[in-house]
Amino acid sequence: MLRDELMFRNRYFLNEALDADRLEQLLAYLPADDMPELWHRARILAGSTAYPIAEMGAPPKHLATHGRANPTGIPYLYLGSLPDTAVAEVRPHTGETACVAEFRIQSPLRAVDLRNPRQLVSPFLLGEASSIGQMRADIPFLERLGHELTRPVLPRSAAIDYLPSQYLCEFIKKAGYDGVVFRSSVSTGINLALFDPSKATGGAVSLYSIKRVSVDVERA
Repeated sequence: MLRDELMFRNRYFLNEALDADRLEQLLAYLPADDMPELWHRARILAGSTAYPIAEMGAPPKHLATHGRANPTGIPYLYLGSLPDTAVAEVRPHTGETACVAEFRIQSPLRAVDLRNPRQLVSPFLLGEASSIGQMRADIPFLERLGHELTRPVLPRSAAIDYLPSQYLCEFIKKAGYDGVVFRSSVSTGINLALFDPSKATGGAVSLYSIKRVSVDVERA
């Protein structure tokens, strides 16, 4: 399995076959249409003054740590569709203050939407019955790709667990897309990983008080 090989066996020269041509064809069926123009990015406030917009974008290359979509040293800009989405993604604690910046994306945005491949792919776009049958077989694979970007990851294992989603995003970037849209695992909004941070223009910066953080548990 490609995921296991990336995480535990080979990192750069893979033995697991990947049909790159087919994957690129599949991505074309998942355009991120009707996306909001205004997005948000949050940082937990360390002092008493809001960060300037110049400090609310992606980190510089030498400070870019590994993320859900980006490898170490390659900064992407992570944005949330709503202020509370952006704040939830930085895992705040009750009583903290979050600094939230607005960003406008240059249009048109060419991104892949991995939130719900089964809903996005329409049989009317495929035409022939053979194409519909092939896509039905491919949809579970696309759903797994979306799951890799959404599933919760523990900080202590993130360096390994993020490898499959980083590989996926690198492929999407190489295919000519601007970013990838995926569900948030901690809020009802959506997330955008923008490969080129310069395609977003920063705007107003606001402060938000964290009033309550909810925890949902079940016996393991």
